[in-house]
Amino acid sequence: MAGWMWIRCFLGPHLQRVHRSQAESRTEGRAGRRGWTYQPKSLEKHTDSILGWASALWSLSYYSSPLLLCYLYRKGYICSSKLVPVSQYVGTVMVCLLGVACLRGWGRWRNSEYLQFISILEETRKNHTSSNKKKLACYDFDFSHWPADFSWEEVSNPKLLSKTGVSLLKPEPKLRGAADSVLNSLRTLPCHIVSFLIAHSFGRRMLYPGSVFLLQRAMRPMLQQGQARLIEECEGQRNKLVACDGNEIDTMFVDRRRDEGQHGQTLVICCEGNAGFYEVGCMNTPLEGGYSVLGWNHPGFAGSTGVPFPQNEANAMDVVIQFAVHKLGFQLSEIVVYAWSIGGFTASWAVMSYPEIQALVLDASFDDLLPLALKVMPDSWRPLVTHTVRQYMNLNSADQLCKYQGPVLLIRRTKDEIITTTGPEDIMSNRGNNLLLKLLQFRYPQVMTDDGVRAIRAWLAASNHVEEAAVYSSYEVDDDWCVSVLQSYKTERDVFFPWSVGKTARKYMRNFDSTHCTPLPYSEFTAPWRL
Repeated sequence: MAGWMWIRCFLGPHLQRVHRSQAESRTEGRAGRRGWTYQPKSLEKHTDSILGWASALWSLSYYSSPLLLCYLYRKGYICSSKLVPVSQYVGTVMVCLLGVACLRGWGRWRNSEYLQFISILEETRKNHTSSNKKKLACYDFDFSHWPADFSWEEVSNPKLLSKTGVSLLKPEPKLRGAADSVLNSLRTLPCHIVSFLIAHSFGRRMLYPGSVFLLQRAMRPMLQQGQARLIEECEGQRNKLVACDGNEIDTMFVDRRRDEGQHGQTLVICCEGNAGFYEVGCMNTPLEGGYSVLGWNHPGFAGSTGVPFPQNEANAMDVVIQFAVHKLGFQLSEIVVYAWSIGGFTASWAVMSYPEIQALVLDASFDDLLPLALKVMPDSWRPLVTHTVRQYMNLNSADQLCKYQGPVLLIRRTKDEIITTTGPEDIMSNRGNNLLLKLLQFRYPQVMTDDGVRAIRAWLAASNHVEEAAVYSSYEVDDDWCVSVLQSYKTERDVFFPWSVGKTARKYMRNFDSTHCTPLPYSEFTAPWRL
């Protein structure tokens, strides 16, 4: 029995924190619900530190392996006479690390707090009941060992999906003859190979730096602190969802339906940026307003597995919505999707695929990734960058947004330094402008003529309320009259967009005088305009 328990400790996850239980929080009040950092004994502490440094060195070697291999090749070290002793050294190090891991298991086995945790984990794996789940939720540990709470297969038919997952909008293929198509494929084969290598190596990591292990390791104390606050102060519930591609998605749900207030019955699903995590991300904004909130991490971020390519992102978003509806009990009409920055891609996919969703709020989001990718890459790489983005990283948020008929609010950062193609001082280069223009051109094509576009651009060039008011005055815009015309049009026809009337730029976009990464205050988080 003791030997079996030691094996469990040897193979068990790293325990980071112990949270107060729900029962303790009710007796002491929400403010008294505090946990504590797990304190390993000396042996476990030192061996865990050694293994942690070994893991960090391995990650550093992995990311620098192309340069390291080139250096070793030029020095003549990549040959059998050199590799044999190196392999012996590596084998010796692996044996030593295995011994260190065994000692760590021994240290855990001698710690009563860890023994209690590993017993609860094993019991939950065998019998995943709500009572066992509550006990397990009192611990913060490696999420890979957390039992799955919801799977996409529970509510959907796998036979209805393609091999990759849910459907995405694809660019229309160019029509070519059969012979021309074959010759063109052969001619562009080198470009396809290079694009694949770029996308699956540094390209993905440049686009989603939050998926890099070294960054996650550096942010680990901050993430642990943020998660402790959500669980211990906001009574958050952590869940593992399994998407249709097999990726495990780390989520956090804060239920406010029992609280007093008008917003608790509405669920806000938050989509983070390319280096954002729900532990320290945009969840805080709707939480301040008393909303029920569901946050999730991108594939490959913190507790979530996989890689954040567009298909995997959409698959993850899909299982999050399915979880909200079928497990948490929200109707689609009670869900608002709120996204920051690159999260606008998954948010726009969600409202396109689930048009019954109540509303969409996009903060500091862009219309298309390609112009921003071209900005940071050399001009000589333009054809290669274009092909790589369109083939592997086609974040076409504007195209998806135009498929949605519901209320939309765009928040533009007037000092944004990330999604501008020239610089933060040039507000007209903000790609949020293009997102608004494409949406209005789709919804109100009869108004968005040359004169209409000119008027909208004049309003977009205004960076403060005084300049906005001056533009409105110069065009003699009457908000009440515009709304009455739109309301009359909707009442008489009750048709889907596009409409043959309407001019409502200010109703769709608000300015926020800030840079890209400043957290959005709740005062700026308002319900999108609707007729």
